[in-house]
Amino acid sequence: MAEITDPENTIIVTLKDGDVVIALLPDVAPRHSERMKALARAGAYDGVVFHRVIEGFMAQTGDVENGNANSPAFNIRRAGTGGSDLPDLPAEFSKLPHDRGTLGAARSSNPNSANSQFFINFKDNHFLNGQYTVYGRVISGMEHVDRIVRGEPPANPDRMLKVRVAADA
Repeated sequence: MAEITDPENTIIVTLKDGDVVIALLPDVAPRHSERMKALARAGAYDGVVFHRVIEGFMAQTGDVENGNANSPAFNIRRAGTGGSDLPDLPAEFSKLPHDRGTLGAARSSNPNSANSQFFINFKDNHFLNGQYTVYGRVISGMEHVDRIVRGEPPANPDRMLKVRVAADA
């Protein structure tokens, strides 16, 4: 596992194959970083599926409203249509490129509609630069991300088993 130098701004996502360690970028996207930590601390991401996973592109998750496979009302067809009970976030675009392993804020066509959903890039996706907020990067466990089941949505989606802030772990 990578050395964690800033536990307060490090997220640990437990997947079926192991932990993925994400360094948040609060100096670049403070609101998005704070939102992810708040939802992680509330346990909101635990059990949420990867509802859109495209080979050679990215894996998307984070719909805490409709994507929690632990909920009795879970319906994979609704996963990806919701957010959280918190307000949407304004875009925090930067010069950081969407490189392999970076975390991007998923949103609708409105640049200021990001909420709880995010994606992890499987490869450099520079065509997204300046259009989606980059607010973290995988520093360990990208091999586990690479093994997430593909599909839009996957027939049997992988999920985030547990998501926590390293300072609380």
